[in-house]
Amino acid sequence: MSVASVEKDLDTLTLTVVADFDAPLERVWDLWADPRKLERWWGPPGYPATVTKHELTAGGEVAYYMTGPDGKRYGGWWEVIEVDPPRSIRFRDGFADEEGNRVEEMPVSEAVVVLSERDGGTRMEMRATYAERGQFEQVLEMGMEQGIREAMGQMDALLA
Repeated sequence: MSVASVEKDLDTLTLTVVADFDAPLERVWDLWADPRKLERWWGPPGYPATVTKHELTAGGEVAYYMTGPDGKRYGGWWEVIEVDPPRSIRFRDGFADEEGNRVEEMPVSEAVVVLSERDGGTRMEMRATYAERGQFEQVLEMGMEQGIREAMGQMDALLA
């Protein structure tokens, strides 16, 4: 597994994932830029994602849902803030109901993904920051730390 670390910082309300891949930067970027490839790793194992909208441009939106083993759908959305292909993306990430409507009472994070060349491959750092401690604690209790590790661990197979 290429995930080198997953760190939570309760003082800064951040969850940071660092992963190293034996693949060129453009191929790792494509796992974000191609909605069919994003579907193959965004949800943790057993919760495959289906991307229903994918506008990876500043001001664009991404909408998706993950389907659990019991068939229940868990929706999500991104508001894309900045994109600098193939190096970075910044977006707000939140929850949606089964019909794709935003669930305003659920936590929202601001995520920054940075890709950089490293040792002939690519280093990916994703940092999600929450506005309130309660929101951060809520996603941690939901298993976000392990879920993101498992989800990003699926990227290796797509790059092989």
